[in-house]
Amino acid sequence: MNMSLDNLGTEAEVGTSELELLEFLVGTEHFGINIAKVSEIIIHCDVTHVPSAPPAVEGVFMHRDKLVTVVDLHKVLELSKPDDNERTLLVVCDFDQVSIAFNVTNVSGIQRLSWSAVEKPPAVSGNSEDSLATGVAKIDDKIIMILDFEKIVCDMNAGKEFEIGNVEEIESPDNFDYTRRVVIVEDSVFLNKVMFDALTKTGFKNIAQFYNGKEAWAYITSLKGLPNLSRNLAAVISDIEMPQMDGHTLVRLIRSDKELSATPIVMFSSLIHENVRQKGENAGADAQFSRSQLSDCVRAVVELMSKK
Repeated sequence: MNMSLDNLGTEAEVGTSELELLEFLVGTEHFGINIAKVSEIIIHCDVTHVPSAPPAVEGVFMHRDKLVTVVDLHKVLELSKPDDNERTLLVVCDFDQVSIAFNVTNVSGIQRLSWSAVEKPPAVSGNSEDSLATGVAKIDDKIIMILDFEKIVCDMNAGKEFEIGNVEEIESPDNFDYTRRVVIVEDSVFLNKVMFDALTKTGFKNIAQFYNGKEAWAYITSLKGLPNLSRNLAAVISDIEMPQMDGHTLVRLIRSDKELSATPIVMFSSLIHENVRQKGENAGADAQFSRSQLSDCVRAVVELMSKK
């Protein structure tokens, strides 16, 4: 099996409030990943062991002239693998030029649904930095957990795209007010904290955190009518793919509101590429950055707030 996904995901495009979810099994449990993050699916192949690698990292192999790291989701999720004589599959993804292949038991197919049908994980599942789920999709009688693959990649030391860096060295005008409120909208608890820590390290004192676009929009609209709106809503940093409401929809809503339309908005997502970048510009984003550009993202927030 060698399935390229170049022609998939064309109907439910990023930024249309719809999601195409690749459904796969790890053991007997159902999980999902946004099809936009997947490049292809291949049969598990021989890999080269990497000394001192984390237990869940099986090794590496060359594929299409790229070095690909294999991460065993059975070990990550502590679920049983099939018998040795059964071939598992590799779901190959690219995260900011880092290629990762996730070892899964099988692939069920592609599910198309609205982002509004994706709920945040229940509180009892652990809404903490250690959570590996960003959303829950209910399809027919099945519950599909949408995994936080960026966190898994970081935990496996397979990429360095989440390092905060020297954000405290970002320059700002002498009279810059770091007490103005910045809103973070990011469904990954892990990445939400990464952004919060980066902003705090830069000097920001007033940061509101939300885990889906719907909750963020409710909060933002509650600020309307305040005597100093630009202080209470100085900037918004938003992911693209989120439960309940995606980032592009959130941007369009902010831009279409007379009181809120001038708010600086920066997109921060692993899905930033040329096609998605154009959608962000059309929605009204002031700037867009991939996960590897964390310092640049924070610098853009400072610059946009300085101009306002």
